[in-house]
Amino acid sequence: MGKILKIGFAIITFILLIVVLKFFVDKNSKSVIEYKTATPFKTTIRTKTVATGKVNPEEEIELKPQISGIVDEILVEEGDIVKKGDLIARIRVVPNAQNLAAAQGRVKSARLSYNNAKVLYDRNKALFEKGVISKQDFENSELSFNQTQQSLNQSQNDYQIIKKGSVSGSGSSANTNIIAQISGTILEIPVREGNQVIESNTFNAGTTIATVADMSKMIFEGKVDEAEVGKLKEGEEIKVKLGAVQDKEFPAKLTFVAPKGKEESGAVQFTIKADVSIEKGTYVRAGYSANAEIELEGKDSVLAIKESLLQFNRLTDEPYVEIEKGDGEFKKKNVKLGISDGIKVEILDGVKEGDKIKVWNKASKDDESEEEETDE
Repeated sequence: MGKILKIGFAIITFILLIVVLKFFVDKNSKSVIEYKTATPFKTTIRTKTVATGKVNPEEEIELKPQISGIVDEILVEEGDIVKKGDLIARIRVVPNAQNLAAAQGRVKSARLSYNNAKVLYDRNKALFEKGVISKQDFENSELSFNQTQQSLNQSQNDYQIIKKGSVSGSGSSANTNIIAQISGTILEIPVREGNQVIESNTFNAGTTIATVADMSKMIFEGKVDEAEVGKLKEGEEIKVKLGAVQDKEFPAKLTFVAPKGKEESGAVQFTIKADVSIEKGTYVRAGYSANAEIELEGKDSVLAIKESLLQFNRLTDEPYVEIEKGDGEFKKKNVKLGISDGIKVEILDGVKEGDKIKVWNKASKDDESEEEETDE
């Protein structure tokens, strides 16, 4: 029995030895891992940024009343096209009872003074014609009469303005009429007939009756980050895409870059403006959301590689690539980078044309196809 156990133990030991030997032989016989390589190439690199914003009319004004009252009539609707001088609405004046009574009192007082001055003037005129009084006395009475007549007219005009908002029989009726100050489109009418409105003065902005804008001149207004604003120049050409108008780009010219930024959500943003060229037949509404594509920097015919080929030193964070030496061996080489568009990066030093660079970051088939399309 002991002999059988010894033989069995020997057989098991032999089998285990064969398995271990086979494991090491298989491991050492594995072929060297093969990596794909890519070569540097000449290309054009453009760095761009996108500013989000809106498209609005360049010239937009709010029409406000020159006198407080109630909207009596509105003669236009939103979307109507008007010309400069067209009547937009009429205001009906609701006079203040106290002011009206005071004005009426001033009229009566001025009339009394006028009547008295007229009696004196008529009397002195007759006496002057008979040679009873001097010319000086007559001229004094005439001056007093003219002054009281002027005061009476002024008090009557004040009374008419308080009561009706304008002077009857004169061209001052524009006080109660809202007139278009520019030719354009009625964008908004925030009031309705019967609404009470307040006049525009030094202490009050007044009630807006209507907003008129020239829709033929549109501007883009957006914001860019402080890291990119230093590369923008007024006068350069940009492209604007509207969210409501698909598959179309509108040329625009940058006209304004704000000298001061505003902090928003922890980042400093700068306002930019650009004149947008709208082609005939394309109707653009005020307030459309838009994106402006702005080229920050560009270089032609530069030596570049795909950015996915780069590796970075964990300690120094310096970029490097692995260049093939031969027999599947690669050598690390530090590189100096230039501009990048996120896919391609310019190589200033460290790599030359013809070098085979290790593709260490294996991409999916979809990514590879996209890279091929980019190269084309």
